[in-house]
Amino acid sequence: MRTLGVIGGMSWYSTAEYYRIVNSVVQERLGGHHSAHLLLESLDFAQVRELQLADDWDAAGALLADAGRRLQAAGADAVLIATNLMHKVAPAVEAALDVPLLHVADAVAEVATAAGHRTLGVLGTRWVMAEPFYADRLARHGIATLVPDAPAQEEVDRIIFDELTQGSAPEGSRARLRGVVADLRAAGADAVVLACTELELALPPDDGPVPLIASARVHAEAAAAYALAEARVPTGGR
Repeated sequence: MRTLGVIGGMSWYSTAEYYRIVNSVVQERLGGHHSAHLLLESLDFAQVRELQLADDWDAAGALLADAGRRLQAAGADAVLIATNLMHKVAPAVEAALDVPLLHVADAVAEVATAAGHRTLGVLGTRWVMAEPFYADRLARHGIATLVPDAPAQEEVDRIIFDELTQGSAPEGSRARLRGVVADLRAAGADAVVLACTELELALPPDDGPVPLIASARVHAEAAAAYALAEARVPTGGR
C-alpha cells in the first residue's frame, strides 16, 4: 500500500473527515483490520487564515510547500491538500515535491465526467468562486463552471468562515445555501460541486434540487484509490 501525506488543519473538521473516509475505503477494500498508511501535517488554521486575509499567498504557498516537503521526507508517496481553497497555492506545493500532488479538482472532474455532468456550479469560498484557479483546473477536463453572483458569494464566504469552519451550521444558513444551489441550477448547472470541504457539514449530498458533488469525499476516495493501487486485495475469507 502506498503512503499518503495529508496537509490538513484547514479546518480540522474537514481533515477529520478525510481521515475517516480514506480509512473506511481501505478497510472496505482490504477487509479485516486493514487501515491506510497516512502521514498528517496538521497546520494551525489561525496562521493560515491570517495569510489569507492579508492576501499573502506567497507566504501561504511557502507554508504549505514546507509541509509537503516534511511529508515527503517522512515517506509519503503522494501528497494531498485537505481543503479546496488552498489549492490556490497548489503550484507552489507541486514545485516543492518529487512525488505527486493529488489535486481536488481532478477528483471532482473525474466524478462529474463519469456522471455525465458538463457544467458545474461552484460553491465555495470567495476566492474559489471568483478567481480562475479552480475553474481552470476543471476546464482541463472539459468541464464548464458557473458561480453565484457577487452578493451570494459574499454570503457563502461568510457562512463558511464565521460558522462552518468553527463547527456551527445553523438552519438559516443551510436554507440560504440551498437557495444558492437552486439559483445555480436555474442558471444552467447540471450539478454543483461543494468546493469547500466544510460545506458538506451543512449540505448532505442528497440535500438539494440538483446533484451535489462532495469535494472532500471524492478527493479522499481518489486518494484511497491511489494508495491501494499497489495493494494486494485479499481473496477468500478475511
